[in-house]
Amino acid sequence: MSATATSKADNGTANYADKPERPGQAPSRVVASGKRPARRRLTRRGFGTSLTARVLAINVLALAILVAGFFYLERYQNELFDAKIDALTREGSLIAGALGESVVESGQAGESRLDPNIARTMLQRLAIPFGTRIRLFDSSGALMVDSLRLPGARMQTKMLPPPDRGGVLRRFANAAYDWLAAGLPPGTRTPVAEQYESLTVGGLPEAARALRGEIGSAIRQSDLGSLVVQVALPVQPLRRIQGALLISASAEDVQRSVREVRFTVLRAFAIALGITVLLSLYLAGTITRPVRRLAEAAERVRAGQGRKVSIPDFTSRRDEIGDLSAALHDMTEALWVRMDAIERFVADVAHEIKNPLSSVRSAVETAQRIDDPAQRQQLLDIVTQDVNRLDRLLSEIADASRLDTELARAEATRLDLEGMLSTLVDIQQATGPTDGTAPRVALDVEGDGPFVVMAVQDRLAQVFQNLLSNARSFSPPGGRITLHLRREGGLVRADVEDEGPGVANAMREAIFERFYSFRPEGEAFGSHSGLGLSISRQILEAHGGSIVCENRTSTSGARFVVRLPAED
Repeated sequence: MSATATSKADNGTANYADKPERPGQAPSRVVASGKRPARRRLTRRGFGTSLTARVLAINVLALAILVAGFFYLERYQNELFDAKIDALTREGSLIAGALGESVVESGQAGESRLDPNIARTMLQRLAIPFGTRIRLFDSSGALMVDSLRLPGARMQTKMLPPPDRGGVLRRFANAAYDWLAAGLPPGTRTPVAEQYESLTVGGLPEAARALRGEIGSAIRQSDLGSLVVQVALPVQPLRRIQGALLISASAEDVQRSVREVRFTVLRAFAIALGITVLLSLYLAGTITRPVRRLAEAAERVRAGQGRKVSIPDFTSRRDEIGDLSAALHDMTEALWVRMDAIERFVADVAHEIKNPLSSVRSAVETAQRIDDPAQRQQLLDIVTQDVNRLDRLLSEIADASRLDTELARAEATRLDLEGMLSTLVDIQQATGPTDGTAPRVALDVEGDGPFVVMAVQDRLAQVFQNLLSNARSFSPPGGRITLHLRREGGLVRADVEDEGPGVANAMREAIFERFYSFRPEGEAFGSHSGLGLSISRQILEAHGGSIVCENRTSTSGARFVVRLPAED
């Protein structure tokens, strides 16, 4: 059999490959501390810290900000006030023009003034709308005419709101609106209380501006709490200011319009809020419930026994939760496989160590009962051989236990495989026996390179050292070992061939199992641990490569084929 048929190399680590359970063996779990960890109870979070509350808060906050923007209707309200002021200004301009015709000559030469009697007569003839008040001040600022005090003037009344029959909820909503509206627009146009019975322009700044030839306007609040829009215009026939006209009109229509818009927005907000809450709860439920189920299943896997715990399958969702479910399922399966591999590895190690220990114990017990020095020395030689075997075995097991961690941490670099194999061939030739019995080692490179791979150089060199060592062990004296190197598509292929007995078909996979060892004739028992080929496969798989065993011919000559991804 070829050297390849045995795990010969003495430096390597175990391949934690999947392996069936032994018949009748119940699955068990090994915990490093020797104690099973107590099952941790998943925290039942309050609503305020749950994912559902966060999703709900984000969606409702976004809606509330949008509604608040609509509810803050300063621009809309200001446009209504501006339209009201423009209408009063146009109306006041016509009235001021007509009142200019009431200017009469005073007793002094060149002097003129407004005649209050004529002004009263003209205002009486005007169809003053309900809720509108017109006041006329003379050039000195004294009140001359007030439409509310004209003979036959209609009484100014204010309609009281109907009794509230909407119940407590309606009253609460109205009170909340009034409180909220008090802090909302007009904002920069804050109403100023009107001096309702002012007889001069002293309490009416906009009327004072009109006496200076300007048009003044203001939004004021009446003594009844309603808003009033006031516009003051100069009365100046022939460009000489004779007085000031002040028109006041109720702004309840503006308040009513803004109120209706706000209540419409609030109704829409209530409907949107209900829909948002329901959709948010549904969305949060589709996330939190599966995540909690996955967390509970993971906790049962951590603290449970056996393999009865299964991860909920949400892969049909085809979203991130489905990906998480699939990942947790694969992770759990990989965990069981790794734990089974660890258990088998521990069992195999115990078995491999037990054999030399039994041999040592038997030799020591026998040596205590015999007196023949020659036989005792022979037994001591057996003890020495077994101790050396134990030392070598423990060293390789320690190296095997570090392999996974080392390969995970090591950084792969670009490696010229042709140069590395050439160096190994030179070392094999230089260290072999010089009596002509050592097999010849040659490197055969087919085609042009590059033969560059990404690898951890020391570990990849260990693979080929194992293969060369096995090939040399099974090669006949003076035989030949050949390394063939060539490109195979996107792979670099390296073959290690010998002229030994080859490998039986039934053994071509078994030789890669841990502690599997088939010794060539004449080799001392215990010279190899049976870990070399297992370690080699583990290293190559960690590099994304592979290794298979075959024969050069149907009955003789082993060939190990190594494939690694090429780095062009």
